[in-house]
Amino acid sequence: MPPRKTKPKAKSAGLEPAEVADDSPPKKLEDLGEAVEADGGHVLARYRDPLGGHWLALAVLPIDKIEPTPFQRELSDTHAKRLEGVIPKVGRFLDPLIAVRAASGGFWTPNGMHRLTAMRRLGAKSIVVLLVPEVELAYRILALNTEKAHNLKDKSLEVVRMADALGDEAGKRPESDWAFEFEEPAFLTIGRAYAERPRYSGGAYMPVVRRCDEFMEKPLRAANELRIKRGARLLELDDKVNELVAALKAAGLKSAYLKPFVVARLNPLRFVPVARGKKKAETGPADFDRTLDQMFARGEKFDADKIRPQDLASMGGAPPEPDD
Repeated sequence: MPPRKTKPKAKSAGLEPAEVADDSPPKKLEDLGEAVEADGGHVLARYRDPLGGHWLALAVLPIDKIEPTPFQRELSDTHAKRLEGVIPKVGRFLDPLIAVRAASGGFWTPNGMHRLTAMRRLGAKSIVVLLVPEVELAYRILALNTEKAHNLKDKSLEVVRMADALGDEAGKRPESDWAFEFEEPAFLTIGRAYAERPRYSGGAYMPVVRRCDEFMEKPLRAANELRIKRGARLLELDDKVNELVAALKAAGLKSAYLKPFVVARLNPLRFVPVARGKKKAETGPADFDRTLDQMFARGEKFDADKIRPQDLASMGGAPPEPDD
């Protein structure tokens, strides 16, 4: 059993107020400030984070000098419109964006696409940001992003875009080095299917892929290529599942759970106990290709005429995630 985490004592971590207001910032923060001024912005303050002691700068940037990181999820127009309506009611922009210096010039925000869009639509000339000197935080902070809750499609696409960007920059490092940023290996595989088929029903396949996936020790660039191939196989399986769902509908069965039901029936791991602890480390995940081969074989034997309405009644829980 892992040791129980001890709760920190009150007021035992981080810096005192006087230490936060340190007036000797490092050169990398000074260089970042010069880049801000060169782009027409202004540094308002430099300070150390009160918990970790890392250096930050509070700055204001021309709004056209900052863009979302290119590997984020798609913009939710509904969420942006909601912010567009709320910000003027408050009369103040109270939630600065996180920003890092982009390699191509200008600045990136890894966590503020919707706030940035709302401010642009409101006609703002500038926007307040928290500048972070470490560019790698642009990847790490996506794992902590809570501005708008992700669904599986959003999260998976965001992760594969991040993997592609990192593959171009650090493709020789193993995929497993980025486990924190990617969060879960199944996102890297499911995301490849979503990239090719936006209406893919990833939620139906997630229980299978999660049992067959782990972070690879291959170089990230090579791992990305393998993930693309795995995504293509998932789409082939989805085509077969769609045929079986159509057969069930033709047999008179109607349910929002038809696709999850078919996938569950084809899943050879459905009743295989999940290994945990030491046993999990020894056995590892199921083999991806072998598992899909078994699902294709079961699909060939699937007989829609033998499925009864009461069989579908066993599919409990919340309705499956919509295709779109």
